[in-house]
Amino acid sequence: MDELCFRTATDLAAAIRRREVSAREVVTAHLEQIERVNPAVNAIVTLVADQALREAAKADARLVAGAEVGPLHGLPVAHKDLHDTAGIRTTYGSPIFADRVPDRDHLVVERLKNAGAITIGKTNVPEFGMGSHTVNKVFGPTRNPYDLSRSAGGSSGGAGAALACGMQPIADGSDTGGSLRNPASFNNVVGLRPSPGRVPSWPDKAPWGQISVKGPMARTVEDVALTLSVLAGPDERSPLALETPGSAFAGPLDDGVRGLRVAWSTDLGGAVPVDAEVTAALAPALDVFTDLGCVVEEACPDLSGADEVFLIERAWQMELAYGAVLDPHRHQMAADVVWNIGEGRRLTGPDLGRAQLLRAALYHRVREFFETYDLLLLPVSQVVPFDIRLPYPAAVDGTPMETYLDWMRSAYLVSATGCPALSVPAGFTPQGLPVGLQVVGPHRQDLAVLKAGHAFERATRTGERRPPAVLPSAAAKTSEKGILP
Repeated sequence: MDELCFRTATDLAAAIRRREVSAREVVTAHLEQIERVNPAVNAIVTLVADQALREAAKADARLVAGAEVGPLHGLPVAHKDLHDTAGIRTTYGSPIFADRVPDRDHLVVERLKNAGAITIGKTNVPEFGMGSHTVNKVFGPTRNPYDLSRSAGGSSGGAGAALACGMQPIADGSDTGGSLRNPASFNNVVGLRPSPGRVPSWPDKAPWGQISVKGPMARTVEDVALTLSVLAGPDERSPLALETPGSAFAGPLDDGVRGLRVAWSTDLGGAVPVDAEVTAALAPALDVFTDLGCVVEEACPDLSGADEVFLIERAWQMELAYGAVLDPHRHQMAADVVWNIGEGRRLTGPDLGRAQLLRAALYHRVREFFETYDLLLLPVSQVVPFDIRLPYPAAVDGTPMETYLDWMRSAYLVSATGCPALSVPAGFTPQGLPVGLQVVGPHRQDLAVLKAGHAFERATRTGERRPPAVLPSAAAKTSEKGILP
C-alpha cells in the first residue's frame, strides 16, 4: 500500500501504462489509505469509492484493448470542493449548499478526467474558499498531518493534507491570496500559483479577472508540472486563457539554475512581519541556491500599492460571487465571509479604477525588477501551522493581525503582481512543522519557476519526509467530523 500511495504520480502513471500495476490496484490502495488515515485529518469530505472502482475497471479494459490513453490514466484524484463535479456533491464548504449536486464539471475537472484521472471524491475547503484555514460548518476542520492540533492551511487545505498522507498523488486547487501555496507549505507538498490565464476557468462569474487562478498541487515539482501539462492551454470558454499548450510543461525540468541571479527577501522589503521560526527554517535555502550555482542577493521589488490592489479586487470578487447569497442566508454564513462581502459592497467606481492604476504601475515595477533578477525567493507563509482552534493567527512576530487576511500578506502581495509562484518544501521547525519556500518568477515564466523548484527539491529532498498522521497509531485519533457519504 505505502509503495503505491507514496510513489510519484509520474512513475505511477508510467507503471499503469506499462501494465505493471492495474488502475484498479492503484485506486484500491488509495481508497484503503483514505479509510485508514482520513478519520484523523478530515481531508476528503465526500467519497465516491464505488464509482471510482468502476472507472478503474474501465481504465484497465482500455489498456487491454490497446486504446490510446491520457497522461494521467488511472491516477485517482479528489477535487477541491469549490470545483463543480457532475453528479457529485459540491458544497463550497457552506451549509447553504450542503446538498448541492451540480450537473456539469468545472473545466479543470473536465481536463483531469479527459487525461485519464479517476475521481474518488472531494477535498475540504473553508466556507466559499475564504481564508487560508480549512474549517467549515458542514464538515469541520482539516487537521495538519504533521501535528493534528494544527491547521492544514487553505483554501486547498484538504488537498494538501490528502497529498501529504498518500490519499491521492495529484490535486487540483485554486489560489486568490495563497490558497495553493499556503497549504502546500503547511503540509510539506508542492503547490503552484500559475500565471493568470495559464489554467483556463469555466464556468466563471468574472472571466476577465486575474486575481484568482486555478492550479495544481502534488508531492513533487515534476508531478505538479505533469498536472499543469493537462490543466494548461487555451479554451474558447475562457477569454484570458493563454495560447501556450499544456505540452510545454510535460518535458524534463533538469536544466537547473546555474548562473541565475536570485533575489532573496525575508520580509518583502519590510512590508510583512515574519515569525522567527519561519526565518530560521528557510535560512539554509540560500546556501542551497548558492551551491547550485546561483548568485543570491538581498533584494525586493517595490510592492507599494499591492495591498490595495489585492484587497479591492478580492472584495469586489467576493461580492460578485456571493453577494446574492448574503441577504437571504446571512445567519448561515461565517463572520469573515459576511465582512468580506460587505467590503465589496462598499466599493465605488473610483475604488475599482484606482486599483487598476495601482496594478498597472506595480506590473511595470516588477517587470523592471526581473530585468535584473531571474527569480525572487521569500517565505510562503509568515507563520508556521497554527492552532486549529484559532480562526487565524492573532499576531505575527508581535504585530497584531486585524483581519483573517492580514497574516497571508507574503502570499497575497505576490498574487497582486500577476507573477507565477511556487511553494516547495524547504525545512522544518524543531517541533517538526513544515515550512515552504516561495519561488517567484517573471510574468508568464511558469516553466522557469518549476525548473528552479525542481533543482531545489532534488538538492534538499525535504518533501520526502512523511507526516506522523500516516503512521498506524494516528488512525486511532479522529477529527471532529469524518467522511460523509
